[in-house]
Amino acid sequence: IDFDLIFENVKDLNSLVGEGISQIEHTARGARLRRPEPLPLTLYQDGIILGNGAFRPYQHPATQQCLQDIMDGYFPSELQPRYPDGV
Repeated sequence: IDFDLIFENVKDLNSLVGEGISQIEHTARGARLRRPEPLPLTLYQDGIILGNGAFRPYQHPATQQCLQDIMDGYFPSELQPRYPDGV
């Protein structure tokens, strides 16, 4: 696993979705600025935790697919149903 590539690509993906930029959220009384909630990715020696999910070892096929998506420069495909515009 190329951790340097993962870190670099996560940084690039974060900039694509406007990390640190507030978005307009419409409310019943008008609108307000809101920052999108981050989705943490924690890397360990033997696995990952994505968001508030369970620990996933690197040997698990879903973990391998998630990391391969990131190393290829894409958002993890498993997140697409929940975050169609990226996260």
